[in-house]
Amino acid sequence: MDLERHVVLVHPEIHWNTGNIGRTCLGAGATLHLVKPLGFSLDDRMVRRAGLDYWPMVNPFVWEDYGAFCDAMAVSSEEIALLTKNGRRSFRDLPESRRLFLIFGSETLGLPDDILNRYTPDHTYRIPISSRIRSLNLSSAAAVALYESLKLSCKL
Repeated sequence: MDLERHVVLVHPEIHWNTGNIGRTCLGAGATLHLVKPLGFSLDDRMVRRAGLDYWPMVNPFVWEDYGAFCDAMAVSSEEIALLTKNGRRSFRDLPESRRLFLIFGSETLGLPDDILNRYTPDHTYRIPISSRIRSLNLSSAAAVALYESLKLSCKL
């Protein structure tokens, strides 16, 4: 089974995180999607620097809004995993689906309520962390969830 993985950043704010996530997507064979508004310009040399010389190969899809992304990609609810620090389910229980969209919110605000309200709480996943910190860095969380979602390929 060929797995198709997509990392979706909704309103990302920090160019370094986006560059790092782009490099991780490239390494994992995943596609990066960015939902506007972005807190930076994709022409910014900092994004390219964070993605190192790999950024031109990342070639992210950029969407005007979440609805346009869902329509164009024909996303079904079974293919959605919303990653949030208050998610109902553990990231270790991500869907074992051939095609999966890992959705992340912005660094400061997380996922907007209108996106969270489109789905049931069972579509929300969390990465457990110690109470000593508020949250993981977005690029770290994306890497953890993306590689965990690839566990299915190890079972084949």
